[in-house]
Amino acid sequence: QVQLVESGGGLVQPGGSLRLSCAASGSIVSINDMGWYRQAPGNQRELVAIMTRGGRSKYADSVEGRFTISRDNAKNTVDLQMNSLKPEDTAAYYCNAEIKRRSGSVIYAPTNYWGQGTQVTVSS
Repeated sequence: QVQLVESGGGLVQPGGSLRLSCAASGSIVSINDMGWYRQAPGNQRELVAIMTRGGRSKYADSVEGRFTISRDNAKNTVDLQMNSLKPEDTAAYYCNAEIKRRSGSVIYAPTNYWGQGTQVTVSS
């Protein structure tokens, strides 16, 4: 079994900051890409930021320069530092990871896993 657990969402005023954290746990062999997606009501889920195991990152144009993704491969965690938040950043944020897991002596091909989501609301 593999789980992704997010924390750090909440209510913040425009211009403020929040830090989201996600920890992967379970019978993990290795993790490829880890990242964050978001989904606002009525919208499709969209990529916010993603980081490869080697440390290369990619951001949505709308958050470039304001958000920073980081990960700790030893701890299987990924964080998202969000600065200069705007009302349009309001959404449910989901952690995503491509994880290779084991069950006994069986190692499975990498599979996409999602966290349960954490709400970020930017409002005055």
